[in-house]
Amino acid sequence: MITWMQKHKKYLIVTIWISTIAFVGAGFVGWGQYSYGDKAGAVAKVGNVEITMGELQKSYSNLYNQYNQMFQGEFDEEKAKSFGLQQQALQQLTQQALILNLAASYDLQINDAELLSEIKTQNYFFKDGVFDKEVYKQVLSKNNLNLNEYEADVKKQLLIQKTLQLLPVNTNQNESEILNTVMNIADKINYKVLNEEQISVDASDKNLKSFWEDRQQNFMSEVSYDVKYIKQEKVSLTHDEAKITEYYNENKTHFKDSDGKIIPLEDAKEAVISELNEKFTKDSALRNYIAYKKNQLAEDIKIQALSISALNNPFNEETLESISKLSPTSPFMKPVLVLGDYYTFELVRINPSKSKTYEEAKKDVLPLFVQEQKKAKLLELAQNSLATFNGTITEFITSSDADKLSELNDNEANSFLMQLFAQQNKRGYLILDSGKIVLYNILEQKLLQNKNNNQDSSIVKLKSAMFNEGLIKNLQNKYKTEIFIQGL
Repeated sequence: MITWMQKHKKYLIVTIWISTIAFVGAGFVGWGQYSYGDKAGAVAKVGNVEITMGELQKSYSNLYNQYNQMFQGEFDEEKAKSFGLQQQALQQLTQQALILNLAASYDLQINDAELLSEIKTQNYFFKDGVFDKEVYKQVLSKNNLNLNEYEADVKKQLLIQKTLQLLPVNTNQNESEILNTVMNIADKINYKVLNEEQISVDASDKNLKSFWEDRQQNFMSEVSYDVKYIKQEKVSLTHDEAKITEYYNENKTHFKDSDGKIIPLEDAKEAVISELNEKFTKDSALRNYIAYKKNQLAEDIKIQALSISALNNPFNEETLESISKLSPTSPFMKPVLVLGDYYTFELVRINPSKSKTYEEAKKDVLPLFVQEQKKAKLLELAQNSLATFNGTITEFITSSDADKLSELNDNEANSFLMQLFAQQNKRGYLILDSGKIVLYNILEQKLLQNKNNNQDSSIVKLKSAMFNEGLIKNLQNKYKTEIFIQGL
C-alpha cells in the first residue's frame, strides 16, 4: 500500500484537498524552521494569492493527520519524509491558490448564509444532534483555532468547490458500457503464492563478510560533535504592580481569550508575570552567552560536555543542525530554546564519518544480507517453478473478486488482480509490494453478463481526477507561482 501511495501521491493530493472542508485537527504537527527571501510575510505567491507560513503549517498538519487515519495510527515522521509531506503541503496550497485565482476572475464569492449553512453540517459542533454555537467556540478553542481564521478557511474551501462546480464532469452511455465490459472479464486461474518464509539463507561470517566487503562505503559511522554547553536556569522574579501594568499596556495583544478579545489586566496578571519572567530568562541567557565567549562566566554556572549525533541527540533536530554549522573559528552558538530551557553551545571538535569495521557494521549488514538473499532466491524459485507448479484453482473471478483469493490478504489480492488483468501472458508470475511472488496460469476466460449500476460514479471519479489534473496544468501556465521558502 505504501509503495502504491508513493507512486500515485500526485493524484492523492488533488483528491484530498478537493474533498476536504476546513478539517478540525487532532493535534498540530510541524517540522521546524526555514529561511526566507525578501517576502518574509509569505512563503509563496500564486497569481494574486499569497500563501503564509501559518497556512503551510496547517496544510502539513492536516495532511499528516489524514495520512495517519489511512495508516490506522501508524503514520510517523519517517513515513512523512518518504512521502515528501512537506512538499505535498506546499503543492496542495499552490493548487488551491490556482483555483482561487480562477474564482476571482469569475468574481465568485461565498456569502455569510452559505458559510453558516456549511458550518451547521459539521457534526463535531453538534449538541444533542443539532448545531450549538457554544460547542462551536469550544471545539475551535480546544484545537487552537481562531474563529475568524477558521471561518476564512471554510469560505476558501467552499469557494474552491463552487468554482469546480461550474465545470461539471458527466458520463455517456458508451463509457458506461465499455467499463462494464472490462469489469466483467473473468478468468479461471491456477495460482500459487511464494513467500520468503520458504527460503533459508546461510548467514555465516564467511558469506556475511564477503557481502560487507563489497559495500563497505555503505556502512559508515555517524558524524558527531563534541560540545560544551551551559543551561540557563529559569528566572522567577517578584515584579511590582507598575512594571506589570507597563508590560501589559505595551503587549496587550499577547493576552486574548478564545474569541480573540483582549483579557483585562486583573485576569491576565499571571500570564503577564510569566512572560516577564520568560523575558528576563532570555536576557540572562544572552548575558551568560557573552560572558561564556569572553571566558568570564560566574563560578556557579556549570559547563557540561557531550558528544551529539543524529542517534545520540538529547535535544532536537534543529539544535543538531545549528551545531553542525559551527566551526573552529566560530564555535559559539547563541542561546536556543529547547523544551522550555535556553542552552548555549560551544563546538569543541567535529568527529567525521568513517568506514565501520566488520564487527561494528555486522548488526547492520545482517538484515540487508538476509533480505537481498531471500529476494534473489525467491525470484529464482519462481522462475524454476513456473512451468510445473501446482497450486489453487479458482472459480471464474473478475478484477473485483479479491475476497476469493484466500491465500492473500485484501491489499495483496487487489494488487495481484490489478496486475493479472493487465497481463498478455497466459502463464507467468507477479511480484507484490509485500515481497510475495504469485505464480499464475490462466486456465479459462469468459465474459460475464452482470450489470453494474454504479459504473457512472466510477467513471465520474476517474474523469474528475483527470480533468482536475488538466485544469491545474492549464492554470499553472496562466498564473505565475513564486516560492520564497528555502528547502522545498
